Amino acid sequence: MLMRKLTIALLLAAVITAPATAGRTNKMRLAYKNDAHLQKDLENALTKLGLSKAARNGKLAVALVDITNVQHPRLATINGRDMMYAASLPKIAILLGAFARIERGDMLLDEKTRATLVKMIRYSSNRAATEMLNRVGKQFLTELLQSPRYALYDRDNHGGLWVGKEYGKGAAFKRDPLHHLSHGANVYQVARFYYMLETGRLVSPELTREMKAILSKPGISHKFVKGLNNNRPGSQIYRKSGSWRHWHADSAIVERNGHRYIAVALASDSKGGRWLEQLIVAMDDLVIDSGPGPQVALLD
Repeated sequence: MLMRKLTIALLLAAVITAPATAGRTNKMRLAYKNDAHLQKDLENALTKLGLSKAARNGKLAVALVDITNVQHPRLATINGRDMMYAASLPKIAILLGAFARIERGDMLLDEKTRATLVKMIRYSSNRAATEMLNRVGKQFLTELLQSPRYALYDRDNHGGLWVGKEYGKGAAFKRDPLHHLSHGANVYQVARFYYMLETGRLVSPELTREMKAILSKPGISHKFVKGLNNNRPGSQIYRKSGSWRHWHADSAIVERNGHRYIAVALASDSKGGRWLEQLIVAMDDLVIDSGPGPQVALLD
């Protein structure tokens, strides 16, 4: 059994108002209940992979959400609310900022914009990310992440998803208020980002499809993508990863064999990339082996 530093397993039961539209607050209240079975399975998976010590020492954080039944998701977390440096993973926040601008009519989703977003997400281009961050607006983005509509960074609850620096040389323009990270995340809020995307609570249905298309067809085959392609072929993956020095991050919605799940992991270790490659296979097994799931409509 992992020690008390590990976060409690939670069931994301969302009580949600009408879908978000431009200028309207999207209030989402999350009622937390333990999912003891999935939590125990996730802890056991880390033990089998030899990663329990890394989790106890705060070097690894994991979130797994079974969204095969998207209205009744099952969530298990390890160090779920601990913020860590997340390298390029928080580029998903810039993606949200761009689509928030598009939804407001401040930006067009033309060919140039789409190509820049694809470079930023699929190929993790720092130049594209910096260009898009400046188009979105730095203050606009940090305020958006903390807004009641999204609350993806919550000062009252351990922080969350944050971009406070361009992707390149230079100083941070605004580190996160709680942990002073330039590019930070915790696995719970990243999982919540994907859950809100999957349930259409980030932007309009049409723009949701566009966001998910940009997250599809990963252009870098490592970590989650390498693990799934080598061991679980046929997986549909919507993904953003990150790497810098000994920090490794990955996040994805995965669809396979009538099941869907959200997987997020952050690691602070030189072997972290290999950890994530192994971990995604174990998490895939936890969802797929939980029993036959209904056939789901892919949001392509």
